[in-house]
Amino acid sequence: MKILYVASEARPFVASGGLADVAGSLPQSLRRKGVDCRVVLPLYSQMSALLLKQVQFLSQLEVPVSWRRRYCGVFQAEHEGVIFYFIDNEYYFKRTTLYDEYDNGERFAFFSRAVLEILPHIDFWPDIICANDWQTALVSIYHNVYYAQDPRYSGIKTIFTIHNIAFQGKYGFEFYNDTLGLPDSAIGLIEYDRCVNLMKGAMQASNFVVTVSPTYANEISGRHFDTSGYDFGQGLTSFISTETHKLFGILNGVDAADMNPRHDRNIYMNYDARNFKSGKTENKLKLQERLGLQQNPDVPLIGIVTRIDSKQKGCQLILEALGTGLLDRNDAQFVILGNAADGDIEGKQIEYGFRNTESRYPGRAVAYIGFVPELAQKIYAASDIYLMPSKYEPCGLSQIIAMRYGAIPVVRETGGLSDTVRDSLSGEGNGFTFRNYSGRELSDTIERALAGYYVKAGWNILTRRAMKCDFSWDSGPVNEYIDLFNKLIG
Repeated sequence: MKILYVASEARPFVASGGLADVAGSLPQSLRRKGVDCRVVLPLYSQMSALLLKQVQFLSQLEVPVSWRRRYCGVFQAEHEGVIFYFIDNEYYFKRTTLYDEYDNGERFAFFSRAVLEILPHIDFWPDIICANDWQTALVSIYHNVYYAQDPRYSGIKTIFTIHNIAFQGKYGFEFYNDTLGLPDSAIGLIEYDRCVNLMKGAMQASNFVVTVSPTYANEISGRHFDTSGYDFGQGLTSFISTETHKLFGILNGVDAADMNPRHDRNIYMNYDARNFKSGKTENKLKLQERLGLQQNPDVPLIGIVTRIDSKQKGCQLILEALGTGLLDRNDAQFVILGNAADGDIEGKQIEYGFRNTESRYPGRAVAYIGFVPELAQKIYAASDIYLMPSKYEPCGLSQIIAMRYGAIPVVRETGGLSDTVRDSLSGEGNGFTFRNYSGRELSDTIERALAGYYVKAGWNILTRRAMKCDFSWDSGPVNEYIDLFNKLIG
């Protein structure tokens, strides 16, 4: 079985979020199962010089972008048994950022068309092409419109994966002809709600559609009711409800060798599920010292590593919970690592709220505005409780990482959080959950967790149980993908 996995980012070459983790680890797991899975990425200037030295030139060609023809260089590298192909065009990919560019639509139209054009040059004819998110949505669309009748391409099936439906690739109709170069006959494929919608087009054009957790699949298709009233399908729910016959929810996995407190060089002391007490204590004391928190191994430490925003991550709820006097009523410490995106005014206001919390509770609260990867690992290792009260969460990896490091998650019951965290009241739980999108309900759930922390025998059992949870690709998700591939190609 031959799979071509197409993404706009993948570790270790280039990363900005969870897609890079998946695109870097799922192909490796598929290879371990005997699947010939290869990856295609843009050749960004952001790749490190060390990684660029591994890349070798293969070929060059011209790729049509509507009425334009653009140079395309094809490069190759191998990483941990997986072959990576890189699409080179400095005009499109030698930029200061990965995505925040005025011509993103044209950049990724070029990339998507190039993925199909390079196949004769790399002599790799996949059984299935797996595209991911709006940046590669046009792979399925172009295949459907331009390539499916070519005998070399006609046997190729396509799968489109939605990692976050909030970003759909919407454009005005002038984009249709000038940039996409699609014929008038294809307008029905890509039009939705009076605009060009690349994600909608990919869902319609692909053989199967996958999203990154079973609950999120139900949410975006309208099959799951949520008390928040949030539109999980972001305007596409009615369309997706007609496509449920080809919609599948497969939970994202993690690389079992990565994010492991037993081997992590970024934490102060290594530990595992069998012997975590001394390790957690040492990591807490060292982090308290670094951040200026009162050094006390017995005080519960509440940690958060997040993008600070007002739309998804529940940061406003955290501020509301703190505003109920949570730290006044409880001897606890609080640390958050993250920052708001430039231009996110509401996110910047929430940043200010966290800074204000730090000033109100010196020695007990820290707001570290920014993102420092090694500090993130130290927070996971030091924290006793980890907050993730998202309004929506397609899958989420932070709660999984937190459990691996023995930080008990407090989460809202949505998306992948519902699929990975079970409330401790069940008797076999691995965290604490709440349903309604409410600061008061979050505060009450944190209070439950803090009360549980002081019942040491029970808390140790809960910590060990959380650390032993196996959310690796090899534990099940990769087999679900292989079953899906077999179902598609027979």
